[in-house]
Amino acid sequence: MFEISQLRCFVAVAEELHFSRAAERLNMTQPPLSRQIRLLEHNVGAELIERNSRMVRLTAAGKAFLPEAIRILRLAHEAALTARRAAKGEQGHLAIGFTSASGYSLLPEVVRRLREHCPGVSLTLKELVSTAQVEALNSGELDLGLMRPHTLNAELATIPLVTESLMLAIHEDDAGNWPLEPTLQSLHGKPFVMYSPFDARPFHHMLSERFAKAGVEPDIVEHVGQVHTMLALVRARLGVALIAEGAVRLGFNGLVMRKMATEPVHMVCVHRRDNENPVLRVFKREVLPTFHAD
Repeated sequence: MFEISQLRCFVAVAEELHFSRAAERLNMTQPPLSRQIRLLEHNVGAELIERNSRMVRLTAAGKAFLPEAIRILRLAHEAALTARRAAKGEQGHLAIGFTSASGYSLLPEVVRRLREHCPGVSLTLKELVSTAQVEALNSGELDLGLMRPHTLNAELATIPLVTESLMLAIHEDDAGNWPLEPTLQSLHGKPFVMYSPFDARPFHHMLSERFAKAGVEPDIVEHVGQVHTMLALVRARLGVALIAEGAVRLGFNGLVMRKMATEPVHMVCVHRRDNENPVLRVFKREVLPTFHAD
C-alpha cells in the first residue's frame, strides 16, 4: 500500500511537470523524489509518470490517479485537523443535563457562551431533575449537570455558577395582602405550594431548612416537582410559591413577583472528577470564568 508521502511527491510532480521544481517545492533533492515516485508506481501497479531528458508528462493512469491522490491528501489533512481540534476541545461533543429551573435562563446562556468559545462542538441537552442528573453523571451518560447545590459522592465535583434572588409568586388579586418586601415570616400559616421532596429534593431541602431555622410553618397545600406547575397552581389561587429569579421569565399572566428579603439561591455545575472529555476541559477553562466575572 502506498504512503501519504508518496502521494505528496506524485501530486507535486504532476502539478509542476518538472522534477527539479517539484523537489524544490517539497524541500528535498531529486533522487529521493524519483525513488518515491517509483515506489508509488510499484504499489499502484501502473506507470503514472512518463519522463525522459526532454519532458515529464502523466500517463493515462497518472491522469486518472491524480484527482484521487489529491482527494486522499485533503482527507488526510482534514482528519489530522479534526484530531487536533478534538484534542484541544474545539471539536467534539458535550452532554449537558439541566433542571427545569436552569432551563429558563442559565442553560441558554451556557449554550451561547459555549458556542462562542467552541463553535465546532455538538451538544446533547437533557432536562432531568437533580437526582436523575447525579445518576447520569455517575454512569457517564452526562458530562455536565446544571442544578441546585446537592449532596454528592466524592467522584463528583461542584463548581458555583450563578446566584439568584428568591421571588414570591402571588396571584395578582391577592397582591395587596402581601408586603412589598416579603420575608420568610410573611409565609407563616399561609397557603403555600412546596417543592416535591423527591422530584425537587435540593430546593425542598433548602427551603425546609430555612423555614425551620426561622421558626416558620407555611400551610403546605401541594408538593410539586416543576416550577411551571407550581406557578399554574398559584394562578389557580391555591397559595403562593417561592421561585428562583430566573423562572420569572416564564411570564405567567395574572401573577405578581416580589423579591424576598432573604438569602439568595445558587446554581452550580457538576461533573465527574475523572471525566477527560477535552470539551469539558475547555468549558471549565474558558466558559466558567465568564460567569464568575459577571
